[in-house]
Amino acid sequence: MIKFVVVEDEKNIQDIVKKVIRKVSIINDTEIEVNYYTKYDKKLQKEIREELYRKVYILDIELEGSISGIDIAHKIREKDWDSEIIFITSHDKMFETVHRSILDVFDFIEKFHNMEQRLEKDLKIIYNQKFDKKMLKIYSRNADLEIYFKNIFYITRDKEDRKIVIHTKEIDFKVVNTLSDILEKLDNRFVRTHRGCIVNKDHVVKYSFSDGYFILDSGKKVDLLSKKYRKEIEK
Repeated sequence: MIKFVVVEDEKNIQDIVKKVIRKVSIINDTEIEVNYYTKYDKKLQKEIREELYRKVYILDIELEGSISGIDIAHKIREKDWDSEIIFITSHDKMFETVHRSILDVFDFIEKFHNMEQRLEKDLKIIYNQKFDKKMLKIYSRNADLEIYFKNIFYITRDKEDRKIVIHTKEIDFKVVNTLSDILEKLDNRFVRTHRGCIVNKDHVVKYSFSDGYFILDSGKKVDLLSKKYRKEIEK
């Protein structure tokens, strides 16, 4: 499901946005939810904190009150860098130059210059993007761990301290689980390559079954590949 969050205080602009969202979602046969706001309030704060669904924010830059669409975008980006942000505005292109790099904005659309066509084109692109927000969640008495599947490269068993090591690009995490327990929480992009290793196939660029290793897209070589798991890996 995709959740659209529209922050716009002009009724005629809201109607245009509603029309485009409905049109594109019908074409793509996608379940959607659309929530409308006219300003930054407690309900919108709660909306921004909620992380369950993929979101597309469509924000007017000029709003009633002291908090602008740009201010709202900053609040979104304080914790959410996955959702898309589209600005609709009456302002000139300086906003595009300044804020695209700061806020990772998908687009700036002028209200009175092919707005409907531009918005429709943007939403079609967004619908076709691969969006991946699945997470591995492990909760314990000592700490809670949440890692996006896409950020996990491979998972191994540390023989010395008998913990599981989750390897990501930036850091390794150790948890008290079994590889089998972890594998049950993952999707089909993850496979066993060895009795002591699970790999995210999306990050593998080469398997060498004869030499017992695989190479990740980070360039790292991992010597934990067994012929025993070849059929499962090649499915």
